[in-house]
This record gives sequence, C-alpha cells and structure tokens, in this order.
Amino acid sequence: MTITTVQRTLRQRNAGFGLVELLLAMALGLLVCGVVVQALLGEGRNARQFSRVVRERTYQRRALALIRADLEGATDVVNEPASLPVSCGTSGRRVVLQLQRQGQLITYSVGAPPSGIWRGQVLVRCGPAYGLEGRIEDGTAAQSRVVLDGLAAQPNAWTGCGGLSGAQEMNSSSVLPFSACLDPATQLVAMRLEQSFADGGGPLQRVRSELVAGAG
Repeated sequence: MTITTVQRTLRQRNAGFGLVELLLAMALGLLVCGVVVQALLGEGRNARQFSRVVRERTYQRRALALIRADLEGATDVVNEPASLPVSCGTSGRRVVLQLQRQGQLITYSVGAPPSGIWRGQVLVRCGPAYGLEGRIEDGTAAQSRVVLDGLAAQPNAWTGCGGLSGAQEMNSSSVLPFSACLDPATQLVAMRLEQSFADGGGPLQRVRSELVAGAG
C-alpha cells in the first residue's frame, strides 16, 4: 500500500459519519423521543384520572356524611308505597329516601339537574336548612339543594342492599345512581352512590361508595 493510499484511508476515517449514518441516527433518536413522550402523556393521563377518582370519592363521602346526619336526627324513615308530597318539588326526579324530623320532611331525589351548571344527574336534598354551625335550623322553610352531581347515567344495578340483613329496597332505587334499602325492624338504612366520568377520551371510570346508618 502506497503512502498516498494510506493518507486517503485515514482522511476517510476521520471524516466522521456519512449522510446515511446521520439519517439513521436521527430516525432512531426521533423514535426514542416519541416513545418517551407517549409514556409521559400516559403517566399524565393516569395521574389525572387517579386525582379525579380521589376527588369524586371525597365528594361522595361528604354527601353520605350529610345523609347520615339527617338520618341520625330523624325520628322515622318513611316506608310507604308512594312518596309523600315534597314541599319544594322534585322537577321530575325520582324520590329515593324520605325522613321525618320533628314534623318536617327531608327528601332525597335523583334525576336531571335544576340548571346547566351541574354535571349529569344529580342528588338533591329538600328539607330544612343547615345553619352556620353545621346544625339543622328546625322550623325553617324547606330548601332544595344539590348535594352531588356527576351521578352515573347508566349505573350498575345494586344487589344485596350492601349486606344489610333483612333490608328491603326503597322506591325501586337499585337501578338508580343513589340507592337505598331499609331494615324496618332496626330502622337501619343502607345506601349506595355511583358516579361515572371519562377524562381526555380515556375509558369510563366508575366511583362507588356505600354506607349503613340508622335513624334516631
């Protein structure tokens, strides 16, 4: 091999990557970046969905805590074939639970929202208002208030009344997103709340909470 040939070979080796090598490296880099971006987007969606589930479950616990407070202050759970007249109306919503408290009626109903600011179906309470100290102000006029929105449009049927022995379904509510069962002997009420949502085109998520509480 002549000196000229050796010099030419060294110059070729020191010239760096060729065009084909550079294109392949760029394509590989773009592929890796795409995989990383997709993974980050997926993690972001999962984080948002998890946060939404936690938030909705917190709202459900608050709603059930309110119903439990009404139950514990009630003298009787209405167990009639037909619901009692609701003073503030139901606007076509289905009555699920009615409580008697010192001559006043507290009604929980499920159905269409009273205005467009609410998501999906809503749970509405009609009854005496709570004061600033968190206690019912007896003798006040009944008020209608949305307790929870975003209830499942097609909830799963509730079976077994939450395991409450001797309980009977109230007002055919097992197919509703707010369901209730009553044990007439003990005045214990089992309840179920179910919400559903889909964030960012993801799969439908369902959040459900249950509670058993007694009147009086």
